[in-house]
Amino acid sequence: MNIFNMTALQLGEKINKREIGVLEAVKEAVKYIKDTDKKYNAFITVCEEEALGRAEDVQKKINEGKLNGPLAGVPMAVKDNICTSGIKTTCASKMLENFIPAYNAEAIERLYNAGAILLGKLNMDEFAMGSTSETSFFGAVKNPEDTGRSPGGSSGGPAAAVASNEIWYSLGSDTGGSIRQPCSFTGTTGIKPTYGRVSRYGLIAYASSFDQIGPIAKNVSDCAAVLNVISGYDEKDGTSSKSEKGDFLKNLVYGVENMKIGIPREYFEESMDQEVKDAVLNAAKQFEIMGARVEEFSLEAVKYAVPAYYIIASAEASSNLSRYDGIKYGYRAENCKNISELYERSRTDGFGEEVKRRIMLGNFVLSSGYYDAYYNKALRVRNIIKRSFDKAFEKYDIILSPTAPETALKLGESLSDPVKMYSGDIFTVSANLTGLPGMTLPCGRDTAGLPIGLQLIGPAWKESNLIRAGYTFESWSGYREAKR
Repeated sequence: MNIFNMTALQLGEKINKREIGVLEAVKEAVKYIKDTDKKYNAFITVCEEEALGRAEDVQKKINEGKLNGPLAGVPMAVKDNICTSGIKTTCASKMLENFIPAYNAEAIERLYNAGAILLGKLNMDEFAMGSTSETSFFGAVKNPEDTGRSPGGSSGGPAAAVASNEIWYSLGSDTGGSIRQPCSFTGTTGIKPTYGRVSRYGLIAYASSFDQIGPIAKNVSDCAAVLNVISGYDEKDGTSSKSEKGDFLKNLVYGVENMKIGIPREYFEESMDQEVKDAVLNAAKQFEIMGARVEEFSLEAVKYAVPAYYIIASAEASSNLSRYDGIKYGYRAENCKNISELYERSRTDGFGEEVKRRIMLGNFVLSSGYYDAYYNKALRVRNIIKRSFDKAFEKYDIILSPTAPETALKLGESLSDPVKMYSGDIFTVSANLTGLPGMTLPCGRDTAGLPIGLQLIGPAWKESNLIRAGYTFESWSGYREAKR
């Protein structure tokens, strides 16, 4: 029985029926990671001892009937900017190379309570700043579809680990598309929840008004199951919402009859690979065949999304990263003559080039004389974009678009041109600017065999729309089960 070809829910069912032992699954997974991850560099830390010890405890609770959830005993891993008590959490940075948190993120606590087994911490762009997972202090992540290409970023490690079958599901974080774009590049499925749906407590901040934790998995069903566990109000997070949680597994219903789907005309006027465009428009036709009402509409404000996003996100990043000064924790430069030199050398040596670039940009747009010209203007644009989406959702249940303008890039292709890398977020950043939920799932492959991702965006708190539509589409298109 090849457990690696199973989805998370399929493995969970086998474990609940006592057909597969938790310890057996963990041992096989750890061995597989040790044998294969050298090709992908998806893991920064593997928690073998902790996972084996937890496996015995979870199995005991399953046997006693204390754990019977659909994901109990299923191994997983999380992006290395999500805090794990007693386990290194590095943000893929020299600055936090040896940082060990004293507490778990709320999302981790909820997964533990559901019987999850943490196998390790996953590679990423440093401090989640990047779109290729090449800015990591621990080396670039390789795409399992083609190891000469990027898996996307910043959650490239979580997506690559799922795509390579090293784990059954993972948690990533999404600030401007960092869950959805890697899923597009690796042929996996991911959800960026509504802002406030999942607690940010224990997520090391990049841009606090954008960041959200979300699931990456082999299909929509697994993502729904994970979202069920991690969502809900958390008093420790001031941005956490008390909105009704719901049961997302109940949204795994086939059928999109009379669902109204809008396609922003402006997205298809952007520079885009023709094969990506054809695959996404073909997916739109499939939705029509399945009974949905699909039409184009104008969403003119989205053309300002990328500049507004990078101004606001960089401003928030420069503020959030000011705490890493070589004093309280993190990397500290040695043999400094005074406090000013300690600050300067610790930050110069501890941060990579992309992080320093965004800190500098953030400091610039917040500085005297430029605050109104850039930062305040970007905030106003953010509100205009939000109103545009609110108006669109008065008419449509879902907005459909590509996830990225092209398939997976060759390693090193965009690092030399940061503007090109930033422009790759054109279709994803709007969901973060507006706090809306977004999902990416596969909708085809190009002539090189590389996956193409379809993005669905819904109204706030309507992940149910995305899950139902995504489940129907993958069932229709044949992507419902694990492909490897």
